Amino acid sequence: MNFFEHQAKARSSSRRLVVLFVLAVAGIVVAIDAAVLAALEWSARHGDEVAQGPLLARHMAALYATSLIVLATIATASLYKSARLRSGGGVVARSLGGTLITSENTNPDYRRLRNVVEEIAIASGVPVPELYVLEGEAGINAFAAGYTPSDAAVTVTRGALDHLNRDELQGVIAHEFSHVLNGDMRINIRLMGVLFGILVIGVVAREFLLRARVGNNKNAGGIVLVAIAVMLVGYIGLFFGRLIKAGISRQREYLADASAVQFTRQNSGIAGALKKIGALAEGSKFTAANGEEVSHMLFGDGVGYSALFATHPPLVERIRRVDPRFDPRELDDLAKRLAQRGISGGSAARHEIDEDDAAVAGFSAGRAAKHRAEPLSDPKQRRPVTPKSVVKQVARPGNDDYRTAAQIVAAIPERLRTLAYMREHCADVVLALALDADPGVRKQQLDAVANALGQSAAAAVAALAPETDALHPMQRLPLAALAFPSLRRHPRPDLERFATTLTALVEADGRIHLSEYCLAKLVALQVTETLDPSRVRGGKLRTTDLRAEIAAVFAVVAQHGALDPNDAERAYVAGVAVALPSGAPPFAPAADWPTALDGTIAKLDQLAPAAKQLVVEGLVRTMSHDNQVTVPEAELLRIVCAALHCPLPPQI
Repeated sequence: MNFFEHQAKARSSSRRLVVLFVLAVAGIVVAIDAAVLAALEWSARHGDEVAQGPLLARHMAALYATSLIVLATIATASLYKSARLRSGGGVVARSLGGTLITSENTNPDYRRLRNVVEEIAIASGVPVPELYVLEGEAGINAFAAGYTPSDAAVTVTRGALDHLNRDELQGVIAHEFSHVLNGDMRINIRLMGVLFGILVIGVVAREFLLRARVGNNKNAGGIVLVAIAVMLVGYIGLFFGRLIKAGISRQREYLADASAVQFTRQNSGIAGALKKIGALAEGSKFTAANGEEVSHMLFGDGVGYSALFATHPPLVERIRRVDPRFDPRELDDLAKRLAQRGISGGSAARHEIDEDDAAVAGFSAGRAAKHRAEPLSDPKQRRPVTPKSVVKQVARPGNDDYRTAAQIVAAIPERLRTLAYMREHCADVVLALALDADPGVRKQQLDAVANALGQSAAAAVAALAPETDALHPMQRLPLAALAFPSLRRHPRPDLERFATTLTALVEADGRIHLSEYCLAKLVALQVTETLDPSRVRGGKLRTTDLRAEIAAVFAVVAQHGALDPNDAERAYVAGVAVALPSGAPPFAPAADWPTALDGTIAKLDQLAPAAKQLVVEGLVRTMSHDNQVTVPEAELLRIVCAALHCPLPPQI
């Protein structure tokens, strides 16, 4: 199952969630209406008036009012919760007491976690997420939250940092990235919103029972009946809530485990983490006060539901899926070894994990030194690609992608990386990446920075220019990606001002180079989604519904892939035939290609997953008409794929 098939499956899960939610709400409304009806009838029979007419007819007005009140309560609560979650995945992490990992955090465990996350993010072509640690949680667990990859936050427990070596931690993070890439995060956030609306009835019921005072009221019996019924409805809401989470979550965990193996190209990491959960006394236990609310988002079963309500498959079955040779008796042996490690002291345990880390590929000092010794490829070098191979890579990085990511990041000067991590300097780094080589144009750009952000900002950007000028073309977008988590921490007005300033720099000389466009577009896409992540929605359109827009994008890509107009037209025809086999508009090169591209790629995000796959395959066919692509062409493809929410690893 490729990325596009996963996306279609996630959409099916969303529809399933809607159906379950409607059924749950209907059950609650019927239950409360029945209670109110019984109470009214009891009062009528024990009152002074004689009941006349059919039962429902006598109380129809009251039932209508009750139904509206219940529906309004559930809808209001769901909307309230959803609105609170629109600020991004960090909201969920902070609500659980998560500690944000920033540049000021020098803890080696934090640094190791950040390196693993950056490696997977750059290798898979998604924005680097915010990172949080739950210091009070001793169990091994993690979760990813957010509406889109641009507002995602990855959170791990202290137990995961203490007990997992780098290989195992990478497996857990790869599992969470699978949820990010496959659309599971959005479903999880929506699930939190709708379940809160259902469960709030239980809260109302509890408060009613605690505060109700019947006294000598002649309708006391009816009031007590309603109170008991509302209490039961609270349990109904809890039942439906857990059932919905179980129905949505279990299968997605199997898929995420399998994706983690695909991501890391080995099963020892994810399998090792799951085995340690089974061997340790703490397991994956999650103790946060509102942990039940996020139980469906966790890496491991942190709540311990029964089989009917379990949000995760059985642990032994999960291990066997990724390690078919697993024998459950291994858990007893592992438990003894871990216990012995604990007896020997914390420093010894830490040393063992550090030794494990040293043996695992990644951003270790030795690994970084090795990659620095390996020069990056020539920017003008052309690399053979095929449409099928690129589609297979979408959201599915391989070993080569990890090596490329490690090589790229290791070669970035340490000072630039450090500044990119810092909230006060990250914008300066990104703006410096947009500076033109021409001194006259650069002066105009720095003047624009001074006017928008102040003279001190312009001086900081100018000071960074020699270092960003020396970067390899393949390092520019990854460096911007490293800066993004810190950029997200700025207030909305500052982010909007930064995005406007970046656009001004790119347009300063009246000509937009491809590298400039890719940088500005990537940042603009991510900033826009950060400011309003809930606006991003999956599409349903077919390629035939957007013929003109598809043709315009393919024309721009063909323009940049061939110097000769005839070659460009042939490349266009070859690629567009994949996306529009029934016929496409003739090749029409755009005089103002940035405007043409801006006006079309956003619309292509409205395509259904299967249609997006055709577009990506066609674009690769156009770019590789000569069976090769250059770095600028590959970066343009990545930007278009990013706009389509089809993350693509670096191609060269």
